[in-house]
Amino acid sequence: MPTAEETRRSWKATVSALPVGARVSGRVIGRQPFGVFLLFDGVPNAVGLAEIAGMPCGVELPALGAVVVGEVVWHAGHNCQVRIKLDEPR
Repeated sequence: MPTAEETRRSWKATVSALPVGARVSGRVIGRQPFGVFLLFDGVPNAVGLAEIAGMPCGVELPALGAVVVGEVVWHAGHNCQVRIKLDEPR
């Protein structure tokens, strides 16, 4: 997992590599009551957040280590997070 400093230094490159609307995949590295944190394939210093509010009703949070896919919906520059809307599980 990248440090906060690595994530901050890489922020411009992250926004360029993961524009709003981009389809992404990543691995769940943390779970909280409000959502899951992700590391993205091919963008090593980027951290994503998929909030439970953006997930389909009745869907449980993915497990730690699960690989998920979704779409970039926002860049939160204040904390250098890429916000993701996850696809419905199949």
